[in-house]
Amino acid sequence: MKKFRKVLDGLTTSSPGGTVGSPSCGSAAGTPTAAPTPKEIDVQETLVSENFQLCKTVRHGFPYQPTALAFDPVQKILAVGSRTGGVRILGRPGVDCFCQHESGAAVLQLQFLINEGALVTACADDTLHLWNLRQRRPAILHSLKFNRERITFCHLPFQSKWLYVGTERGNTHIVNIESFILSGYVIMWNKAIELSTKTHPGPVVHLSDSPKDEGKLLIGFESGTIVQWDLRGKKADFRIYYDEAIHSVSWHHEGKQFMCSHSDGSLTLWNLRNTTKPFQVTFPHGKIQKDGRKESCKPILKVEYKTSRNSEPFVIFSGGLSYDKAGRRPTLTIMHGKAITVLEMDYPIVEFMALCETPYNNEVQEPYAVVVLLEKDLIVVDLTQSNFPVFENPYPMDIHESPVTCTAYFADCPPDIIPILYSIGAKHKKTGYSQKEWPIAGGTWTLGSHTYPEIIITGHADGSIKFWDASAITLQMLYKLKTSKVFEKPKPGEGRAAELVEEDPFAVQMVSWCPQSRIFCVVGISAHIILYRFSKYDANTQIVSLEVRLQCEQEDVISPSENENNPCFSEPSPHSPQPHHQHPASPSSGTPEGLKDSIPCLKVKDRVVRVPPGYQAELVIQLLWVDGEPPQQITSLDINSAYGLLAFGNCNGLAVVDYLQKTILLCLSTLDLYGAADPYQRLTRSPRRNRQSTSEFCMRGLSNFYSDSKKRIRTSYQSLTELSDNQQSVDMERSKSPTSDHVNGHCTSPTSQPCSAGKPRVPMGPEGPRLTRRGPGRPPFRKAQSAACMEISLPVSHTEGYASRRAMLQQFHGVTMYSHDEHHTTSPYCWSERESRENSFSRSRSSSVSSIDRDTKEAITTLQFGESYGRKSDALPTPCLWVGTSLGVVLLIPMSIPTDQEERMEEPVTIGPSGAVLMLKGSVLRFGFLDCMGALIQSPHEVWRDLNAPEDPDRPRRRKLVNFSPSSSQDACGEGHLAVVCSERQAKVFLMPSQSCLFVHNITESSFVLRADVVSVYNSVCLACFCANGHVMTLSLPSLRPLMDVNYLPLTDMRIARTFCFTNGGQALYLSSPTEIQRITYSQEMCDNLQEMLGELFTPIETPEAQNRGFLKGFFGGNAHTFDREELFGEAAAGKASRSLAQHIPGQGGMEGMKVAASGAVGELARARIALDERGQRLGELEERTALMMTSAETFSKHAHELMLKCKDKKWYQF
Repeated sequence: MKKFRKVLDGLTTSSPGGTVGSPSCGSAAGTPTAAPTPKEIDVQETLVSENFQLCKTVRHGFPYQPTALAFDPVQKILAVGSRTGGVRILGRPGVDCFCQHESGAAVLQLQFLINEGALVTACADDTLHLWNLRQRRPAILHSLKFNRERITFCHLPFQSKWLYVGTERGNTHIVNIESFILSGYVIMWNKAIELSTKTHPGPVVHLSDSPKDEGKLLIGFESGTIVQWDLRGKKADFRIYYDEAIHSVSWHHEGKQFMCSHSDGSLTLWNLRNTTKPFQVTFPHGKIQKDGRKESCKPILKVEYKTSRNSEPFVIFSGGLSYDKAGRRPTLTIMHGKAITVLEMDYPIVEFMALCETPYNNEVQEPYAVVVLLEKDLIVVDLTQSNFPVFENPYPMDIHESPVTCTAYFADCPPDIIPILYSIGAKHKKTGYSQKEWPIAGGTWTLGSHTYPEIIITGHADGSIKFWDASAITLQMLYKLKTSKVFEKPKPGEGRAAELVEEDPFAVQMVSWCPQSRIFCVVGISAHIILYRFSKYDANTQIVSLEVRLQCEQEDVISPSENENNPCFSEPSPHSPQPHHQHPASPSSGTPEGLKDSIPCLKVKDRVVRVPPGYQAELVIQLLWVDGEPPQQITSLDINSAYGLLAFGNCNGLAVVDYLQKTILLCLSTLDLYGAADPYQRLTRSPRRNRQSTSEFCMRGLSNFYSDSKKRIRTSYQSLTELSDNQQSVDMERSKSPTSDHVNGHCTSPTSQPCSAGKPRVPMGPEGPRLTRRGPGRPPFRKAQSAACMEISLPVSHTEGYASRRAMLQQFHGVTMYSHDEHHTTSPYCWSERESRENSFSRSRSSSVSSIDRDTKEAITTLQFGESYGRKSDALPTPCLWVGTSLGVVLLIPMSIPTDQEERMEEPVTIGPSGAVLMLKGSVLRFGFLDCMGALIQSPHEVWRDLNAPEDPDRPRRRKLVNFSPSSSQDACGEGHLAVVCSERQAKVFLMPSQSCLFVHNITESSFVLRADVVSVYNSVCLACFCANGHVMTLSLPSLRPLMDVNYLPLTDMRIARTFCFTNGGQALYLSSPTEIQRITYSQEMCDNLQEMLGELFTPIETPEAQNRGFLKGFFGGNAHTFDREELFGEAAAGKASRSLAQHIPGQGGMEGMKVAASGAVGELARARIALDERGQRLGELEERTALMMTSAETFSKHAHELMLKCKDKKWYQF
């Protein structure tokens, strides 16, 4: 410890090399001349690279773009396939597994091997896969790739090992499930139809074996041809030629009738006794018109014909509505006897399936529910009740109810927060669900030992906020908050509302939550902030509104050398507008152009409102329009409950609000925050030459992302550039900053010189700067940016970095940074490649940096309150606000806050923006504070108190603060603390108050960091980073030693960039699709325990016995069990299939799950144990089957003997 004291003494007495931002501080070595070397820092770092491993844990939400559905009626598990090759397998709550085909081909069809713990998937690349579900992480055992034919339909009979595969050519192939090899037995299309038929029957759309005889295969062709093929005799029993195309076929369980659905909206019922014409033809939704003709109907895409013992059969189908009813929603129709029930769905129906009691197709089916897979939802209808209610879905399938726009992840929350949020949210749950238990109840799941409270918060485009319980790798809805209730509804016709009527003005852009004080802050897309307090009681409240004018109004700027300070705001000094006060409109608002001025985007409710228990709005802060320009989006936010302060910033400047006194303490431009400490020499600029109409850019929002390519092309300044490979682009790139971009003629990089219009800059004359007010020329901010709906592909350069780095960050931060000097062409959608090469700016922070154009916007990118040292001379820590900008500058703003509760509510908070200035490469992303022992210093916070609770005279409500001051936590270590600062390019650790740079690490050269967090893991702390090239990295603290670097995820859309977030405990999440949240872990311990935390998909269940059909019925009706498929399809009888027809690909087998679970000797033991368990299980099943066969043989022998005795002495005429 004495050694460390000497280091500190040496640091405080020495003067670090020159001024802040000296070459030593920005050098690659990262050791300033007066700073100690890393070896002298006496912090015991416990983290090593062996503590880290990256793997996916669980995926939540609705499967994106679903395509197929399957159900195992014995195991009671459900599988859903998707267009991107994913398969979700669902059982009871907690049993939720995601599998992904490496090819990424769409899943066409799913087939369970019922009660076998296996699943067959047929994909669009004409490959069949066999998945082993007897392990917690399923793996592919076999694959079979068809080379010459395209797969259209598959059918696997119950308890059969032979899979029928129909193809586009009309042929039917047979695959052995055990070996995944094609049989030589093929049903060719030209053999199935009559020789006299002149046309091809089309692709196979249906295959099924007859319930009466498994040796009969029913083949349905798209053209309307139906053939029953005798597998033994290798011939057709009958052929049906129908005029209308067939979509599906369903058998009656007795095998004497089947029903078809057709493209004209009709259902035909066929009897095997007479196949020349249908036994019955019905148009369920087709009415007879006045002229006597049937009205045309839409196709019935699928029909299921299910019988019931105690009632009429169920006929369930999708589609079939008449064409004349425009605007009708997709429907599922249930015909039960004479009753017809039409269930309207919110989304198109992808697939449905009736759940039946028995797996045998020759028994009474007894359907009890219908699973309906919609494009964006999964519902289950209860068939046992006459009103057909829906089951309450236990899975979080409604994450995307409104598109997700932001996420936040909090691990190790206070243990009381989840129960109280659940109790509040439970009061608002929907009713009218079926009282029965959720029918998909397969698998097993137990609460693991490695669990702690976790909460995920999602913000949505409609302004709603959802709190989710994410403990123990599950996800359950806790509480929903609607931020739009704070505002008046925009009325059509109003000037301001007319522009927003088709947009999402309440969309959530970011959230800030203090779980300890339960204070919650929401930043909206309309440049508004809402502060909420939590209460268990309802209340009548009036929401306080503050309006802030945070907008640059000047076109030209002056050189700092003239020592003039022209403020960018109408009131740059600290001011406190009255609540609910509208600033008077400027004279420009009355001009013929009708420019808006000093009005907010939304109108806050100005009356007393009744608010329910839960989060209740207390304060709304809105940025104002200025001279016809909307306010810029808010890019950063922090709130501190102990200080009672809220800070936010955008590309114009910074504002600090005292939410206890409801006053604005600070409202300054970024440049005004520097004062004399500005590290850059700003150049003057000529005014903009040409302007564009604001109407061309007016208030674009989420609707730009909802549709596909057409609307994407229209959003000019939301697009991303991709550099071509020609020489002109190469020359451009050489002359540019490595982080600058030119998007649609706008300079989007805050660190590059503005795009010139091809004319040289005209420096200002001796008369000084010309001040001009900004007209309607600059495009207003982009409206709501949905992380869920973004499908924008980002170009990846050969160095794995992004050519359009700043354009990407423009979308990532939700900020538009435009220069004022561009030449706007008449078309806002063209690319501009003009650039002023001689004035390009390098991002290097060396002393060679001489100037930067001040008019390029410098955004506030991150903020954090904390106890720190605002100046080098400070002896004690004080409340400070750390400010990070897009130019890599860190500003410290010290504050003076009254400590007494009464004084705090009456005395003003003083802020002096003249603190320290630190510098890094790239935009500043994150701050973190450590004490001199390397432990994380938490921000001070207030203990939660319910302001609406009844007054207790014995215990008056007082603010109780928890302060984590650096000095109080380390009496033995001396004064000071470590500040961790991470930017897009590098991380630095500074020693405060001396501001010496102790460690520096250049995180990436070819890419840039999108997300960084200082997180707790293994009772220690590290810096976790996610880069745009897909790398996930962890660095030790404070030495910034690399611990892990995994090329995990190639970033292909903005959704991941905007939603990726780290949390404590080695976990992270991101939105993997518009409807799904993917959770990952970078902790080796959690990877090791993941097998224990996941649910079991397969549980040993005895297969239900088939019903005794009776001897005479079986004798005269034909015995289906005498059909031996092995004898027909085996290699001995059918021969080998052509090798060129399909290629067998062996899978990774069941050991795939073990690769993650363990390694070394322990892994070998675990593998051996699992192999023994599986072998023992198979032996047990074999023994059970042998016993069942012996019992069956004995029963048959007994019956045969009894029949022989009974019939021995009878004559033939006595039967």
